[in-house]
Amino acid sequence: MKKNWLMVAFGALLVYGGGTWTLQGLDVMRGSAMSGVTLWAVIGPIVAVIGLVLLGVGLARLRRTRRR
Repeated sequence: MKKNWLMVAFGALLVYGGGTWTLQGLDVMRGSAMSGVTLWAVIGPIVAVIGLVLLGVGLARLRRTRRR
């Protein structure tokens, strides 16, 4: 069960980080070396989607273990 919570927490961190990288790459969030760099506008959504997958799988496993 701890593994599932770790998966949920790590997925949430990836979604947050990927969203931040996307906004920095799109130059919405300024003041960083990553601001306005297209590479981060591409990597950010990829990381966020991976985070969403981990989040979804972790939450599904938590629901399944609670039903038993």
